[in-house]
Amino acid sequence: MQTATATPSPAPPDFAAIKAKQQATWASGDFAVIGVTLQIVGESLAEAVDVRAGEHVLDVAAGNGNATLAAARRFAHVTSTDYVPELLAKGATRAKAEGLTVTYRVADIEELPFADASFDVVLSTFGAMFAPRHARTADEMLRVVRPGGRIGLASWTPEGFIGQLFKVIGAHLPPPAGLSSPALWGTEPHMTELFGTQAAEIRSERKHFNFRYASAAHWIQVFRDCYGPTHKAFAALDEAGQAKLEADITALLERLNVAGPGSLVVPAEYAEVVITKH
Repeated sequence: MQTATATPSPAPPDFAAIKAKQQATWASGDFAVIGVTLQIVGESLAEAVDVRAGEHVLDVAAGNGNATLAAARRFAHVTSTDYVPELLAKGATRAKAEGLTVTYRVADIEELPFADASFDVVLSTFGAMFAPRHARTADEMLRVVRPGGRIGLASWTPEGFIGQLFKVIGAHLPPPAGLSSPALWGTEPHMTELFGTQAAEIRSERKHFNFRYASAAHWIQVFRDCYGPTHKAFAALDEAGQAKLEADITALLERLNVAGPGSLVVPAEYAEVVITKH
């Protein structure tokens, strides 16, 4: 009689290694070239959250500072954080050019170096969604915002262009095992799961950001040169793999292009979410 052998449980993800790789990815290329085109999303989020003069606002995973600048333009006291110093430096240059006062601090969204209830508002545009531990990320944002304060998030949806792009890239380079998809942050059920127990209200609205480029080839060149995840994806493939990835992304862009053959306009759906803490 044979004894059944238990299937060993998969090893938990090595989050330290994953985050080190993420940091290197986002530091590669020149994200600011793309980031500045997304400024309208930060402005919309600041309005949705109703950022007011004098409030203390924290921008987490701030990148080059779209939500940071939007809040500072509304005369809030803004602290801008990211775990990639190079991105914060780009944001600081933008703030200085506009004569805006912002405090910058290198910080990991999963381990924020701030006391409980330190801020009236926490914001993140396409940043929090990329942290590997979703629940821990949500808990940290909830911890540092005061009771009655607001959390504002902009996150790509699974069904939208960027969600589909993740799937295309993942077919060529599978993501680390054991991690949840970043695009879950663009779904209402996931927001309820992460924030619902401490939320007095969760408001979610589907919106679109239009990527506007000269052509599919232009978009690919810019993202291949400047956008960390795409830059690293191409670099990890051999010549044949790069050609196949480029063909698959081109097909996606051309399928979603609403501008006709003379230009490229690709609407990208995202969720604009405002959570009010109990």
